[in-house]
Amino acid sequence: MANHKSALKRIRSNETRRLRNRYQHKTTRTAMKKLRETTNKKEALKLFPEVVSMLDKLSKNNIIHANKAANLKSGLEKHIAAL
Repeated sequence: MANHKSALKRIRSNETRRLRNRYQHKTTRTAMKKLRETTNKKEALKLFPEVVSMLDKLSKNNIIHANKAANLKSGLEKHIAAL
């Protein structure tokens, strides 16, 4: 266990960030799954900007890599175009 006050604070803040990152990542994955399961193009087009925004936030905060976000967005665009 850490001995310094700053190290104890770092442990607490790391745990808080980890939980926030997990929540955001899981929420985004759920939204992507919902979009992929959609068969209605109108509904998919309505969901798409929200999912893109979530992916951009994840990449901005280094939760996922920027290229991964771009690849996921591209895949979702292709899915919508195929509807």
